[in-house]
Amino acid sequence: MERGVVQVYSGDARGKSAVALGRAIQAASTGQDVVIINFLEGNQNEELLKRMEPEIKMFRFEKSTEEFELLSDERKQEEVRNIKNGLNFAKKVLTTGECSLLILDGVLGLIDNGIITIEDLGYILNVRSEEVSILLTGVKPNDEVCKLADEIFRIEAVNYKLY
Repeated sequence: MERGVVQVYSGDARGKSAVALGRAIQAASTGQDVVIINFLEGNQNEELLKRMEPEIKMFRFEKSTEEFELLSDERKQEEVRNIKNGLNFAKKVLTTGECSLLILDGVLGLIDNGIITIEDLGYILNVRSEEVSILLTGVKPNDEVCKLADEIFRIEAVNYKLY
């Protein structure tokens, strides 16, 4: 069996989730099972992905569609509990071998918002079997996140005019 990798897709530009979705479709087209867990990203692509089941399964544990930073402290605490349920689900998926590719979309934002630590993320990554690949997305990976990854990709917008 092929060895799985941990990939990070980051950057200020749009497109990280789209790249992750493309990778999910690519994996599913080769017969692999894919699980996507969406964090802090709203419910984008949810209806499309529901039609791709059972090859691609998408989960979102947060209840609010508002930006996390704009929530009241009470609602933030509720969402933190929901997010942690999502992370526990990710661990379960990895320990039971339910997929060949796990995408944790927006997970780097959890670190930025102080919801999880690098150690928490490292623990999740370490429970995977060797053949499972994990794809992480978010705006800015710090050096510690980069140490956990096999491959790091930066998505950036390039504006230029053709004359």
